[in-house]
Amino acid sequence: MQEKPAKGRVRWRRAAVLAVPTVIATGFMIFGMSNGAIAASFSVSGSTFKVAADRLEGDGFAQYGGIATEEGGERHPTAVSAIREAELYDLCQSVNASNPLVGRVILTINAGGGDRPATASNLVLDVDELSGDATFTNIEIGRDASTLTKGGEGAKGQPGLFGQQADHVTINNLRQVAWTTTAGTFALTGLQLKVNVGDDAKECF
Repeated sequence: MQEKPAKGRVRWRRAAVLAVPTVIATGFMIFGMSNGAIAASFSVSGSTFKVAADRLEGDGFAQYGGIATEEGGERHPTAVSAIREAELYDLCQSVNASNPLVGRVILTINAGGGDRPATASNLVLDVDELSGDATFTNIEIGRDASTLTKGGEGAKGQPGLFGQQADHVTINNLRQVAWTTTAGTFALTGLQLKVNVGDDAKECF
């Protein structure tokens, strides 16, 4: 018997974006990828970044606990969200690359405007915080993370840990703070990248 779509507001622990100096190129590596496979395992930069979208549509969704590890060994617990096929409407990503030499620097990337959403396959996000109005179709909550099957290639956690999955997810007014984003392919339609400098430089939210 099919379960009814579950509606609710999804939130993880709140955390301020760390004001650790970053290299602007980090933004390109983390989120500026398009139509190329990248490794799902790498050391994180030591700072989070923000992602916003008016709407996310995902076919094949899985979620479980993970760890993002810095080069120096510091670990950060995360909620891993995996989506087999995703569409993101009016996508915005921002990286705080401020440093003492030039002051406040915010790198922003916008894509997926109008009726041409950004698309991704085998999308995996190590999330520190996520909020939005979410609707899940045929959701399974409390499944062993090692047995997840719907989130795409390799999207599963460790045996005995909590997991959940759904056939489809819709998130309106998506706001998230993440350590990493990886994808098999990521098509950023209408890509616009800008380096914003000065006290008026703003992030996505």
